[in-house]
Amino acid sequence: MKEHILKILNTLGVKSARTKNIVKHISISFFYKAGAVLANFLLVPLTINFLDTENYGVWLIISSFIAWFSFFDIGLGNGLRNKLTEAKTNGDLKLARGYISSAYYTIAGVSLFLFCVFVFFNYFIDWASVFNTSEAFNTDLNLLMLLVFGFFCIQLVVGLVTNIYLADQSHSIQVKIHFSTQVVSLFTIWILTETSHSSLLIFGAIFAALPVIILLALNLLAFSNKFKELKPSLSLWSKSHLKDIMGVGFDFFIIQIAGIVIFSTDNFIISKLFSPEEVVPYNIAFKYFSILTIVFSIVVAPYWSSFTEAYVKKEYEWIKVSVNNIMRVWLLIPIVVVIMLLLSDWFYNIWVGDKVLVPFMLSVSMAVFVMSFTFNNIFVFFINGTGKIKVQLIVSIFMAIINIPLSIFMAKSLNMGVKGVIIATILSYLPGLILMPLQYNKIINNRARGIWNK
Repeated sequence: MKEHILKILNTLGVKSARTKNIVKHISISFFYKAGAVLANFLLVPLTINFLDTENYGVWLIISSFIAWFSFFDIGLGNGLRNKLTEAKTNGDLKLARGYISSAYYTIAGVSLFLFCVFVFFNYFIDWASVFNTSEAFNTDLNLLMLLVFGFFCIQLVVGLVTNIYLADQSHSIQVKIHFSTQVVSLFTIWILTETSHSSLLIFGAIFAALPVIILLALNLLAFSNKFKELKPSLSLWSKSHLKDIMGVGFDFFIIQIAGIVIFSTDNFIISKLFSPEEVVPYNIAFKYFSILTIVFSIVVAPYWSSFTEAYVKKEYEWIKVSVNNIMRVWLLIPIVVVIMLLLSDWFYNIWVGDKVLVPFMLSVSMAVFVMSFTFNNIFVFFINGTGKIKVQLIVSIFMAIINIPLSIFMAKSLNMGVKGVIIATILSYLPGLILMPLQYNKIINNRARGIWNK
């Protein structure tokens, strides 16, 4: 498959080795992502049938809740990705291994500490009240949250391997992992529906363990083969290496927290303002329109580490051409969004039948959000690649501060219901839509000064 892609690129006159590698991985990613999306869409009705609507709503909230904990990697993943790319670009494999070792053992220590703290506090938390569901679920929820958080802590460590692949310009790795997880999940839920009674505890424990198992296998494979020379060692842990990673990593950490507040609190807000059942139509619409987000991410995500490499080498013309090409691709998004809106009711009916009713204006709101999000990502990925993220940091904090109160105000005070939550997210996103393109232009034209260059 790779050979055929390279032949096509040569025929089209694509000469840059970096661009060829990006396009190759984009093509591979589309193949895997198509399978992952199909598996995910098949998974939703199976899961609803197995858990029922209320329990599925609770699981969606738990999934979002666990996403909040992702900030516990304290920015090490993205910081490692950038510094590792720089070290490999400069041919310093010893420094690269030092970065990897420092990141792995630091996040392992953080994860162990967090799990111990969670074990203590979990005993006192009334999760049924937190998720606005029946008290009858409380015992199972306490055990489930312990299992889910435990697996998540392990995932923080083993998940670092994806940043190593990304720094190595292996851009399709995350899509391959997602594909594997979704296919195994689909097979697992099918087995559960055939052999087990409905159980949120069993379902949640299995689905929390699956990505950990897959990532653990990838770590063993990577450090025994492709990245054998970069295998982490405790003796290579260094405070100076950690400081290098955390220099940009801490800003990424704050941005991650802000992103979690902006994007992962919606399910929780809807559940508390209305009910867990109301989370389901929101997520059905989100999953439907996220097809576009996923497809566009396949195109733009590989550029992050490539932008880092090109920026280090001062290959600014390649960056300009690449960003212009991505913007041309984005122009297809509004056209496809309109088509998806026209087909939305028909698609929902085919997908989940009459079990879930998704209001048309909720679909419209989600469509506008997708257009805003994808456009912003064009410039965010470049800025992330350069590490000049102070402006993005300030914008993200502002967005996080206003998002929750604005969501509550629009959903409840203005009686907009569930769609008010996503509209609030769109409004919170507006500053970034202005400032991120502005900073890109300043940096690429060598006019960035002060905070624009930090």
